[in-house]
Amino acid sequence: MNPLLSRASIALAAAEIRKHYTETPRVAVILGTGLGGLASEIEAAAEIPYKQIPGFPHSTAPAHKGRLLLGNLLGLPCAMLAGRCHFYEGYQLEQLMFPTLVMRELGCQYLIVSNAAGGVNPLYETGDVMLMDDHINLMYFKGSVAVPAASPERVERFQEHLYDRALLSMAESAAIQEGFIPKRGVYVAVSGPTYETRAEYRLFRRIGGDVVGMSTVPEVLAATSVGMRVMGISTVTNVAKPDAMQTVSSDEVIDVAERVQHKVRSIVRGVIERIAAAD
Repeated sequence: MNPLLSRASIALAAAEIRKHYTETPRVAVILGTGLGGLASEIEAAAEIPYKQIPGFPHSTAPAHKGRLLLGNLLGLPCAMLAGRCHFYEGYQLEQLMFPTLVMRELGCQYLIVSNAAGGVNPLYETGDVMLMDDHINLMYFKGSVAVPAASPERVERFQEHLYDRALLSMAESAAIQEGFIPKRGVYVAVSGPTYETRAEYRLFRRIGGDVVGMSTVPEVLAATSVGMRVMGISTVTNVAKPDAMQTVSSDEVIDVAERVQHKVRSIVRGVIERIAAAD
């Protein structure tokens, strides 16, 4: 096992965070591209730059600030990761999994992940929000997901559903309550950083994908390996048309994600509100 995923490394990072925040967070939220505004929703009692947490990778992608906020959201103690790291930044699988495993060590039972993604389903439109029902992992990372040594959880290795059905229902109800109907589909994960070719877009659609992105799956695999319940949200920032491809810049992706982030914020708020009510 990679030393980074040892219980000692995970405990060391958690101990540093507990110096700043002593409550036990219930929910961890990872903010994707253009969705950093959601950080304003939390009543932050502590804010820690990733560089101050032992073992945490540092974000270099545009619009990923790289800071951990801890505090209450709708009365529920939460941890919010403003910014994430990606394979294309040069990181390894273990480094991408590490923050999620630390969140579990702190006590988080739920993980909500968000991302900006390109649509491959021709029925999708720019600005749609898709709840992740499943994913297709084409990142081709070396090795396999390993539960950290001496993990206290006894987790089923072969899981039928990575994305929690009850959380999906909560998310759909929250969206409908706010006046919009989210999509529900399959996220295709690739390593990036280049955008996909016309042939790749056709392939992704043929194998069952609805959107494609360059993140999220390592975090989901880490979370489910230690028994966390997971929900994923994708913002569709552009829709690919293989026969009439258009260039999409990172600035355009960020702009679309920021313009529709109120939808994602309403879903996250609604799910957290329902989790708190169920306790």
